[in-house]
Amino acid sequence: MESRDASAGALVGSDGDQKSAKSLPAPKKTDKAAPQSKMEKIFGFKKEDLTSWSSLVALLNRPMDPASLGIFRCLFGLLMAVDITQERGLSRVDYKYLDGAPVCRFPLFNFLKPLPMDWMYLVYLVMFLGALGIMLGCLYRLSCLLFISTYWYIFFLDKMVWNNHSYLYGLIGFQLTLMDGNRYWSLDGMRRPSIRNAHVPLWNYTLLRTQIFIVYFIAGVKKLDADWMGGYSKSYLADHWLFDPFKVILPVDLVSLLVVHGGGLMLDLSAGYLLFFDATRPYAMVFVSYFHCMNSQLFSIGMFPYAMLATSPLFCYADWPRRFFGRFPGFLKGALPLTSEEPQPSSSCVYPDPPSSRRQRSSTTSSSPKFRFKHKLAAVFTLVYILEQFFLPYSHFITQGYNNWTNGLYGYSWDMMVNSRRHQHVKITYKDGKTGEVGYLNPGAFTQSRRWKDHGDMLKQYATCLSGLLPRYNISEPQIYFDIWVSINERFQQRTFDPRVDIVKADWSPFRPNMWLMPLLVDLSPWRNKFQEIESTLDNQTKIVFIADFPGLHLDNFVSEDLGNTSIHLLQGRLNVEVVEEKKNYSLEAGEKIQVPAGAYHRVYTVSEGPSCYMYVYVNTTESALQQSFSKLLDLQESIRNGTAKEPLPPELQPLMSNDDNTEIDSDPDDNITDPVLRLFLKRQRHIKEVKKRREAGVLERLERFTVKKYHAIRRGFLMTAIAMRNLVVGLPPIEQLTQEVAFADMKEPKGESNQYNPSKDEVGHGEL
Repeated sequence: MESRDASAGALVGSDGDQKSAKSLPAPKKTDKAAPQSKMEKIFGFKKEDLTSWSSLVALLNRPMDPASLGIFRCLFGLLMAVDITQERGLSRVDYKYLDGAPVCRFPLFNFLKPLPMDWMYLVYLVMFLGALGIMLGCLYRLSCLLFISTYWYIFFLDKMVWNNHSYLYGLIGFQLTLMDGNRYWSLDGMRRPSIRNAHVPLWNYTLLRTQIFIVYFIAGVKKLDADWMGGYSKSYLADHWLFDPFKVILPVDLVSLLVVHGGGLMLDLSAGYLLFFDATRPYAMVFVSYFHCMNSQLFSIGMFPYAMLATSPLFCYADWPRRFFGRFPGFLKGALPLTSEEPQPSSSCVYPDPPSSRRQRSSTTSSSPKFRFKHKLAAVFTLVYILEQFFLPYSHFITQGYNNWTNGLYGYSWDMMVNSRRHQHVKITYKDGKTGEVGYLNPGAFTQSRRWKDHGDMLKQYATCLSGLLPRYNISEPQIYFDIWVSINERFQQRTFDPRVDIVKADWSPFRPNMWLMPLLVDLSPWRNKFQEIESTLDNQTKIVFIADFPGLHLDNFVSEDLGNTSIHLLQGRLNVEVVEEKKNYSLEAGEKIQVPAGAYHRVYTVSEGPSCYMYVYVNTTESALQQSFSKLLDLQESIRNGTAKEPLPPELQPLMSNDDNTEIDSDPDDNITDPVLRLFLKRQRHIKEVKKRREAGVLERLERFTVKKYHAIRRGFLMTAIAMRNLVVGLPPIEQLTQEVAFADMKEPKGESNQYNPSKDEVGHGEL
């Protein structure tokens, strides 16, 4: 009977030696299996397996059941096929790579350029076919190569979309390319009986298990940060409905501190270990499944929660699919993975000799198994890869040019959700190098994303790109200056980069520190506790912004006419406030304040030796008046519904009578409404009804809405791909036909459910100067 005492979830596993013996000549009945040591029962290997190189090679090439790896291969390929149409962006390739569009791009290597748009669709098609081949186990090696080559090309092509899970997908795809993932439940196995249901070496599981362990554990280590431990990184998550059950027994601030931050830290630190051992694995599976299901609702992170769910069974015994599918009715077994056949031997594995053979050889020869070159190479690769994965998250002392307030390019450090940012003010100033003319650019001009605001390397690429585009607008030898204000983890709003440096001419190297990066004012972090005290004293209509600035710098600011009651309160340091139109200067000491006029510019100079800290306190008088009008209209509408209205409505307010609970949410406001306040009120009421309807929707309705949304995105992606392939094969059709084809591909879901990608939201101000 097969022993299940050892931990199947160990990084090197323990179930291979018992199972592989069944495919070898059966030992004599007088040969008794050696009793397992305590270490072998817990970790799945013996101390002797680590005492020499040959024993380690034998361990990593130990034969294992291919079932678990085959199921994971199928799930990963399926998820990647879906991901390509979603997060990889197949449905919006034409927006992103439109030929001739004046767009600044941010590749990892500046020599990388996107292909023409129709060829980019071909790249995505090849990537999709590769993912499909991985799922089906069809032409497995070729499919893996097609997938990872196109995936990494698109990944390196745009740093704007980098994140940890996209990096993880590429790593897993690379690992699967080297593994025997097509030995179980694959089309290749049906075509080639020699590999069908064949053993796979243990290092296949070791790599995947270790990779997932690193994702969890390093993410937990990165959360051992003062901001995360203090509950400042993701405090807003506590307001989400998913945490409502915890709010029954805890106040919101404790839900944020203990559940969101404390729970996230403990799960990341412990998940890898809990999945490791038999005794704790069932509990770990429950917790990580709940965790990833919550993440799928909290964040827009595509297939990542489902991909992590698919990795959890890798820590179970490798034969779990046989036992799982073996419980299904017999008439279904023809369509299910194999459940009864034992794995056949594979040349990729190293098999131990039967005990009787070992006794016969021990007197004359060494009992060490014979290794092929690929066995030794696999062991070397496994060790090097694992060490490299542990090293990379802490390799930022090498790539210092990518370090900002957080180290490295966001992606390969597993610092997931550790930092949150709020951008208060972004100003791009250009100066004509010949005439000295100064002007301003719309933030995000010529880009499809604004992630460049937080990364010095992208800022340099953006400035270089702008210097090449602005001469088209008669701006010669442009100089580009950025003034970017950011609050990270609820600190003061402060400058990220030196606004006095022309970034076009600024020096940047991936291996040297960025000299025009402003330091994060961590010494002012304790002020965050005072922020909460100050905000608690304000009413609902009063807003506040906390600012910190460096000595010798000043802030140019314009107060909108809507902000009729704006004042500056100095918390620390010394300020000079210049009101431009009045041509007056006012000095402020700590604890003093000054009223600044609305509809006018002013400048705030920091004149103290250290950083200054101050806050803007303001009331949006326009918004306040609008809310008062909304309250009156709502009261009037309620009186009409209740029949308590004392006077007939004037003609201009008649639309209030038709906007009741029976009005279709999808109906548009009356085009004849001339009062802008009433029009806005009715639009707001319709939006509130729509949100309420969506929140109160049942499971089936939510599933239908989700399915329809995904269907239209996938539909558009494949229709546009078909159009592009036709263009490559037979050439472009007449423009009228092409317009009709694109319009057909753009057919959206029913009104009110639309959430289609709108390029105008991201590609703001391509021509605005």
